[in-house]
Amino acid sequence: QVQLVESGGGLVQPGGSLRLSCATSGFIFSDYTMGWYRQAPGKQRESVARITSSKITNYADSVKGQFTISRDNVKSTLYLEMNSLKPEDTAVYYCNTAPAAVKPWGQGTQVTVSS
Repeated sequence: QVQLVESGGGLVQPGGSLRLSCATSGFIFSDYTMGWYRQAPGKQRESVARITSSKITNYADSVKGQFTISRDNVKSTLYLEMNSLKPEDTAVYYCNTAPAAVKPWGQGTQVTVSS
């Protein structure tokens, strides 16, 4: 049974940092390019970053230089380090395969950037 379990979100002030984690199970994590996605209120879900099994990374222009995606293929876990957070980064963050999200979505983790 495939599971994607995101964690690490929370309320943070503008300029703050968070580190998100996505623990996966039920599939061979190291075989897949993985990505982080986010969905802000009233908006469509969008891709923010992806990382190949060999750890080549790609970022949306809106987060380039601000977010860092990484993975631990032994732990089957995906990470997203988010720095210099802005109110517009407020969203529910999800992980999934990339560029096509083919696994069942997890519950996501809420990130709220507000003073």
